[in-house]
Amino acid sequence: MITYAEVEIFLYECHSLKDKRSILKRLKNLLTKDLNIAISELDFQDLWQRSKLGIVTVSESREIAEQVIQQALEVIDSFTEIERTITNVEIR
Repeated sequence: MITYAEVEIFLYECHSLKDKRSILKRLKNLLTKDLNIAISELDFQDLWQRSKLGIVTVSESREIAEQVIQQALEVIDSFTEIERTITNVEIR
């Protein structure tokens, strides 16, 4: 089972692309270390307060894949400098 999420985020504390890269790097490292996912920035690379992330996990069961994506979304929500705005999840 493949579960994919596109997540748009707004970064409040960023005042430059360097700040944005720093926050996203911490987030990506935490997610890939703790969960079995792949994550990449999909859009808005040139904007310093906005980003779109793609998150993917593969599992043998639908329930586990959904749980992993939900855990990833909870980690994103736990970052105080980030607000998750639009989230689309697909299961295949």
